[in-house]
Amino acid sequence: MAFRPDYGETLLTEEEREALTDAARELLGDPIRKADLYDLEQLIQNEVADEYVARVVRRDLTASDLLTDHLVRELHRRLYAAVWEWGGRQRSRETNIGIAPEHIAVEMRNSLDNLRWQWEHGAGVTPTWLGIAAHAALVHIHPFVDGNGRVTRLIADLVFLAAQDDDGPVMAYDWAIDRKTYIRLLGEYDLTRDPAQLVDFINVFEVGDEA
Repeated sequence: MAFRPDYGETLLTEEEREALTDAARELLGDPIRKADLYDLEQLIQNEVADEYVARVVRRDLTASDLLTDHLVRELHRRLYAAVWEWGGRQRSRETNIGIAPEHIAVEMRNSLDNLRWQWEHGAGVTPTWLGIAAHAALVHIHPFVDGNGRVTRLIADLVFLAAQDDDGPVMAYDWAIDRKTYIRLLGEYDLTRDPAQLVDFINVFEVGDEA
C-alpha cells in the first residue's frame, strides 16, 4: 500500500471510530491514526494467513474445503472481527459495486459450489485458474461491508496453494499489479463471468525464487 506523505498523521473519522470494537479502540488509544490501524490490520492478516497456509500445507484444508461460503465468512471474521464491528457480517446495504444484498447468500454459495464441482470433476480446471476464478466471483458479489479485497485475495492464494500438486514447485500469485488494468478486467468479468483475462493478467512466481 502506498501511503500519502501525510497518511501517518491522518486520524480516523468519527464514523470509522464508531465502527471499531471496544477492544480495538482501547488498544489503539486516542487519537487513532489510520497508519496505526493499518498496521494492526496487517498484523492480524499475517497471523491468520500463516495459520491457514499451515493448514493447507498439512492438507487439513483442501481446495474443496476452501470453496465454501462458510469458509469465506469464517476467514473474514478472523481477519476483522477483533477490530471492526462488521467483521464477518454480510453486507446489508446497496453499494455502487457488488450485487444486491438480498442475493448475496445464494449467489456466493452457488458460485463457490460451481467452482468446487468443476475442480472435483476435472473439467479442465488448473490451480492457477481456480484461485483467480474464486477471487473474481467473490469480488463480483462484494459480500461484506468492507475488507472484500483482502479476504478475496487471501482466498485466491489459499485455493491456488491447496490445488497444487505436492511434487512440483510451490507457486503463488503476484499481486503487485497495475490497478487500472485490474479494475477494468474485473469490470469485464462482471459482464462475461469469464476469468480468463484476469488469469492471464495476474502473474505467478515460484515461492522462494522472488528475486
